[in-house]
Amino acid sequence: MKKIFFCIDAHTCGNPVRLVAGGGPVLSGKNMSEKRQHFLQEFDWIRKGLMFEPRGHDMMSGSILYPPHYPENDAAVLFIETSGCLPMCGHGTIGTVTIAIQEGLILPKNPGYLRLETPAGIVPVKYIEQNKKISSVQLTNVPSFLAAEAIAIECEGLGNLLVDVAYGGNFYAIVDVQQNFEGLENYSADQLIHFARSIKKAVNAKQDFIHPELETIRGCSHVLFAGKVLNPNSTARNAVVYGEKAIDRSPCGTGTSARMAQWYTKGQLKKGDVFVHESIIGSIFKGIIEEELTIGGKPAIRPGIEGWAKVYGYNTIQIDTDEDPYALGFQVL
Repeated sequence: MKKIFFCIDAHTCGNPVRLVAGGGPVLSGKNMSEKRQHFLQEFDWIRKGLMFEPRGHDMMSGSILYPPHYPENDAAVLFIETSGCLPMCGHGTIGTVTIAIQEGLILPKNPGYLRLETPAGIVPVKYIEQNKKISSVQLTNVPSFLAAEAIAIECEGLGNLLVDVAYGGNFYAIVDVQQNFEGLENYSADQLIHFARSIKKAVNAKQDFIHPELETIRGCSHVLFAGKVLNPNSTARNAVVYGEKAIDRSPCGTGTSARMAQWYTKGQLKKGDVFVHESIIGSIFKGIIEEELTIGGKPAIRPGIEGWAKVYGYNTIQIDTDEDPYALGFQVL
């Protein structure tokens, strides 16, 4: 079988977004949550072929656009990356919106605004367009909450740790500075990736993390390491590890949302505060609490996340399972 995909490549604050503008599979389902399940069952080979080497790389992530299911919405989005087919992706939303508006893939019902359907829920978006380029995108993320506090685990290479788990569209194990973890700036990227594998395994062994309203969203899939800010005007800094060996080069939208929910629940952040979040390379997202609510009996927030993206290329990619022994991609661990 030979399949051709037309892709537009961009990066959001340093992290890649490959938008599949042509060649995406036809999916069944009455919403994006159901279509995500169909994709996982029958078409995950597309994700692997486009995200992993040799057509992608360890940090690659992307999206596929679909028509909306409800007339009040502008588009539907499926998120793919090396770690899987995600319920929600913040940097992916910012990149997808930037590409889609600049390239004319979405014609908004109201210029400057979009309503996107994602597997995790409806995500309203505001964007700023200047000289036919998108300079800023602010998304209103899905409700985010602190799922568990102070889980005691053993991490290979660090020892005993206490971690929180928070949801911001995906479940995150958050490793704050503590006795056996001095902050991300004191470790190499290789060390953080090694720690993350151990932490993710240990956290998921301790507890089953299932979204109280969306049971198909389950499992702690990401690890967020905290550290000292580079810019004194920033609120916090993080390095998010996803997949088996990827560190988000952006501040991570769903990770920022999860961390804001953690801080909110602990009284460290309140509505109206601006949360300036740095990535491992120093790029910045700005967060703000747009709504306070309750999810599954837990205090929750609806975070607003603002960032930018740049389009840098166009790709026509072929996956040929008959001729190419590496059609479905690989990783060198």
